[in-house]
Amino acid sequence: MQSQILRVAVFAPIRRLFDYLSPEEGMVVAGMRVRVPFGRSYRIGMVTGLVEQTELDPGRLKAVAEVLDLEPLLRGDDIDFLSWVASYYQHPPGEVFASALPVLLRLGETTPSDHLAGWRLTGQGRLADVAQLSRAPKQAGLLAVIGRHPGGISQVDLSAEYGNCRPLLLALQEKGLIEAVQLRPSLPEMTPVPAPLLNGEQAGAVEAISAAMGFHTFLLDGITGSGKTEVYLEAARRVLQQHRQVLVLVPEIALTPQTTHRFAQRLGITPLLLHSGLTDKERALAWTLASQGKVGLLLGTRSAVLTPLPGLGLVIVDEEHDLSFKQQEGVRYSARDLAILRARRADCPVVIGSATPSLESLHNVEAGRYKGLRLTQRAGSALPPDMRLVDIRSAPLEAGMSRALLHEIKQTLDQGDQALLFLNRRGFAPVLMCHDCGWFAQCPHCDARMTVHFQDAGLWCHHCGYFQRFPSQCPSCQGLRLATLGQGTEQVETALKTLFPSHSVARIDRDSTRRKGTLQQLLEQARQGKHALLLGTQMLAKGHDFPNLTLVGILDVDQGLFGADFRATERMAQLIVQVAGRAGRADKPGRVLIQTRHADHPLLNLLIGRGYPAFASEMLAERQAAALPPFSHQVMLRAESAIPGEAEKFLRQAAQLGREQATPGVEIWGPAPAPMERRAGRFRYQLLIQSANRSQLHRYLGRWLQAIEGVKTGHRLRWSIDVDPQEML
Repeated sequence: MQSQILRVAVFAPIRRLFDYLSPEEGMVVAGMRVRVPFGRSYRIGMVTGLVEQTELDPGRLKAVAEVLDLEPLLRGDDIDFLSWVASYYQHPPGEVFASALPVLLRLGETTPSDHLAGWRLTGQGRLADVAQLSRAPKQAGLLAVIGRHPGGISQVDLSAEYGNCRPLLLALQEKGLIEAVQLRPSLPEMTPVPAPLLNGEQAGAVEAISAAMGFHTFLLDGITGSGKTEVYLEAARRVLQQHRQVLVLVPEIALTPQTTHRFAQRLGITPLLLHSGLTDKERALAWTLASQGKVGLLLGTRSAVLTPLPGLGLVIVDEEHDLSFKQQEGVRYSARDLAILRARRADCPVVIGSATPSLESLHNVEAGRYKGLRLTQRAGSALPPDMRLVDIRSAPLEAGMSRALLHEIKQTLDQGDQALLFLNRRGFAPVLMCHDCGWFAQCPHCDARMTVHFQDAGLWCHHCGYFQRFPSQCPSCQGLRLATLGQGTEQVETALKTLFPSHSVARIDRDSTRRKGTLQQLLEQARQGKHALLLGTQMLAKGHDFPNLTLVGILDVDQGLFGADFRATERMAQLIVQVAGRAGRADKPGRVLIQTRHADHPLLNLLIGRGYPAFASEMLAERQAAALPPFSHQVMLRAESAIPGEAEKFLRQAAQLGREQATPGVEIWGPAPAPMERRAGRFRYQLLIQSANRSQLHRYLGRWLQAIEGVKTGHRLRWSIDVDPQEML
């Protein structure tokens, strides 16, 4: 019997597929993993198809060493989708296929057994008095949760609600109150909570989505507090009743617990979770259950968009504008854009929602490619927050807070309400300097200053992670007059505790939430009103509902007005609106104070005076005049090297090759240093390619990258291609 020729995407950073002979025994089909000889070692790969002919001498073809699967992991549609991703984002196909698999399957492990690890009460645990754990309230709370599930509750669900609760579980197990069990793969069901009566706009949006025959893209453009989630829930409920699958994407892990709770409560089924906070085994099992169609509702972050879903009937992307949906390393895909492609291939609707839609999405609505659905009313009787600018030029500040803001905070606390202060800068202060000689604490590996962290008694570089102890004297002149400049969340927290000693302060940033589960705990305490003052970075800006929060103070927005990235102003506006949306619910009106040294800036005043739609319209006009996205399409070629000048030299060679293949309408700009030229000890340059015609640009890219592969200096440095870049970096 003649051996078949298998076309394999080998999990390696090489931009091509490889041909191998099938083993003598056993049948191999597309979608199976194989172990193949590759160079002097062996690699895992995915069979993408069977071919009759090969470009190589058939006598030189090597045979597959091992077939790892009895059944294909991917179907034909999945293979076509991932092949398209590799082609569009100009990335090695093997790495794309590897990215679509959980780590354990990527490494060649077998698919996990069809069960979930979980916990249930023992006989002793069912008889136990929770009061016996009065000195261990966290254990008592966890025991009560497990007790509500007589058949057991999975570790996945407990982790989603509690974060890292393993130490608590082991303590309860040691006391004989709970035991480890293996659960059936069906996720827990509960009695769904009746939905509230939808208003006219919400009902209209649900009907439009549900009536859509086949593929349609809907932009759900709703102001904060307008009830976008209720639209998602009702649309999902109708699709699940048809026994089809629903994929829900959220930008960050921080949003999964509350989103999980709302979907489970309303729909009566617990969503299957897929995000980086799970263990490798949990991710592998979740991926397997979803890809086999055994669960109806999959909720995840960016990478979940690559998960095979054979019965896909609806895709939802919440906070579609969020930068977190763009992968910044490896396969640099946009999860939002791929979600739309998934829906097109599954011939089902996709809903992308935001209170501050991206300019690209708004442009697609204007062009008729998307259907716009507007929600202009806040749920219930809630009114939009009152927003005003506070000019802090020459104004005395207390840890970055003006007297006007401090007065509003005091008034809010006196009324028994909560206040939120937003500062997108963690640490105590962004700069440490010497008053005697002017020395600044600089990172030795980056073109960046070190950030002061008093709680860590040292200086951190937020770009490469370098840390050093706080100096006792100036390293340059040995002077003792070291001082900090600027404010970070750590400094503001210290000031708030001094100014308002009788009120609890919760700081929520990457530093204060390092321990797993801390973020969920702080957010839940804030929702329950246990902290009167909330302070944080972007982690606080998205999707969180704090019923008693009536005041938001934004300490500094000026950086967004003059950023090097042309998208900086758009992102600033989105952040302002998102943070402001936390203020005011139901019968409690919200107030927002925005501190700035540019209170007369026209775009800032347009945003405050006429809202995000007017701002976005003005920004789109500016982008069109400048021929910038979404009115053109961009690709960024980046290079970095530890040797000065080498990355620039490589990009100059690449630019020359590009100009030799000149295509009308395709422009090459650069090379130029990255906004931060040296980062983590490597010198970084970039080259921008732009065209008004997407198809023409991609035809050009294929020829150009083939030529770049032959540049010898490219093997001595790192280089990458970023299609549709979202940051200049």
